[in-house]
Amino acid sequence: MTYTYLLILALIQGITEFLPVSSSGHLILLPNLLGTEDQGQIIDVAVHVGTLFAVILYFWPDVKLAALGLPRLAKGRVDTPGSHLAFLLILATIPVIFFGLILKVTGLSDMLRSTAVIGWTMLGFGLVLYWADRTGTETKTDTDWTLKDAMIMGLWQAVALIPGTSRSGITITGARKLGYSRQDAAKLSMLMSIPTIIASGTLLGLEVATTADAQAARDGAIAAAMAFVSALAALTLMMRLLKSVNFTPYVIYRVILGVILLGIAYS
Repeated sequence: MTYTYLLILALIQGITEFLPVSSSGHLILLPNLLGTEDQGQIIDVAVHVGTLFAVILYFWPDVKLAALGLPRLAKGRVDTPGSHLAFLLILATIPVIFFGLILKVTGLSDMLRSTAVIGWTMLGFGLVLYWADRTGTETKTDTDWTLKDAMIMGLWQAVALIPGTSRSGITITGARKLGYSRQDAAKLSMLMSIPTIIASGTLLGLEVATTADAQAARDGAIAAAMAFVSALAALTLMMRLLKSVNFTPYVIYRVILGVILLGIAYS
């Protein structure tokens, strides 16, 4: 895989990861539209790992709080802000791990990597996001995150295993319907990505190690580094824009892209 292609993948991942437009869907679409070989899920996860470090850096105070709460949580205590946040993040990750393993074992994860699937999910869940953003209230902040809300958002996140859905988009959708403001919905969505990416990155990291594919590991490391830089810039910009812009522009983009993809898939 050339450095130019890796750079394109990293830029796509970094820019789209934090926007509700499905970074994974774009990564799958690239080889489909260019007629090149699919880069595979190892590279996909590598660029996600790059964005992981961008999230950690941007939300470092919250990440540090949760990390410091882990020892207390390990003792079965959820009596501090840190242990409470860590517990909710772990809880919200369980559904995506459970259903992710099912998809991988059954082989459905590869079967879903098609232009038609991405077209339908891009269109359908884009409209769902519009509905949630328009009808959702803004009565809660991230400090109001509860056990029930974490479980609900965790189930929404599991739906994002279908390519084109958008992990950030679907969790923001869930958070908006639960009453969280746009900025806090985005913040919770980004924090939820941390344990999710760690879990998927660990799984495929072990796969690389067992197959001793040094080339894939090298390409993945390069792509992750480049994705980190572009992701940090994109995240900073999006969080600033959410102070004055709703999610409608992203919905319009999803609908247009979805219609185009469906036209390509069924032509």
